[in-house]
Order: sequence, then structure tokens, then C-alpha cells
Amino acid sequence: MSMKLFALMTLAVWVLTATSSEGQSNYVMDTNNEPLDSDDEYYIRPAITDNGGRFTLVNPNGTCPLHVGLENTDTPPGYAVRFTPFASNDDDDDIRLNSDLRVTFVDVLSTCAQSAEWRVGENDTASGRRLVVTGRDNRTASYSNYFRITQNGSIYNIEWCPTEVCPTCRFNCGIGGILRQNGTIFFALDGSPLPVQFQKKDD
Repeated sequence: MSMKLFALMTLAVWVLTATSSEGQSNYVMDTNNEPLDSDDEYYIRPAITDNGGRFTLVNPNGTCPLHVGLENTDTPPGYAVRFTPFASNDDDDDIRLNSDLRVTFVDVLSTCAQSAEWRVGENDTASGRRLVVTGRDNRTASYSNYFRITQNGSIYNIEWCPTEVCPTCRFNCGIGGILRQNGTIFFALDGSPLPVQFQKKDD
């Protein structure tokens, strides 16, 4: 084999590998290092211990809407979620980074007659932070129902900044973190970011 042919083959392998890695890095990966699929269900959990357990629904005051929160420990199962991209692609069901999507708890048992879809709620009176609650935003432009998954190094965060839904809008974007109140862990925007990971249900 000539040196020229060898060099061309080496270059081709490098380009193929780089392209594959670049394409995969555009996707959100689960704990098995597989891309999240919009047809599957996942548990969301802190990527760092001592931040609580799996994501769940909390209802500290016994009223609706229900709030998105975390289990106090990693023992209870929590609720799995399904991700639905704003810009669907019939040829690709995988969830991409920095893309607007809806997040919905599945198999929820609740007395609240409402959707289990996440949305940005009102500000918490004590902390001033925006709580993440459940229910559909019935306005024509349901911006509050769209979140996105971002990556910072090797960790993921959940952010609210629906610029794909409305590119011309100016939002007060925020990254999700935890808010502890009276033994309850709420998921809220505007505080310290919470690194998360995604575990496929039944794994």
C-alpha cells in the first residue's frame, strides 16, 4: 500500500469518527450512554448525591396545581417523564440538546383534574423564585410549557428559555435547581443549577 493511499484512508477514518462523535454530542444521553428517545420514558435524578432523589410531584398544601419536586431520598421511585420536542422530526425520535420540548409525568395518580405536563408557575412568595408546576398553559402561545436540556461539560441542566418556540421573543430565561422548604424539595428556576441525569424506565 502506497503512503498516499494510506494517508487518504487514515484521513477518511478520522473524518468519519469525528463526524459520528460530533453528531452524537448533539443528543442528550441517558445513564446507559444512549440518546434519549421521545417514545421512551425516563426518570430524572440529581447527578450529584445529597441533592434529593428522583423527580416527582409534590403537593405540600393539598391544593392544585401540583408542583414538580424531588423525593427526599433516592429510595422512592418517583415518576417517569416523557419528552416531546417542539420541532418534531419523523426520521429522528432522539432528543437534542438546546431544543425546546415538553416534559410530562406519566402514570400519575392525582385528584387534580389537570395535565401532568410541566410549566413555569408563579413566583414563590418567600424566595422569589419561579416554581415549576404542572398543567397546560391555555394561552394561544403556551411558552411556559416548553423547557430544554442544556449541557455544561459532562453534566446536564434543565432550562426554561423557549426561543425555538418564539425566536423573536425576549424571555427572562432560567435554569432549574432545588428549593427546600419545610422538608419538601421543589424544582424551581433562578437559583443554583441542579445537574441531572436521565435513567431509562425499567433499566
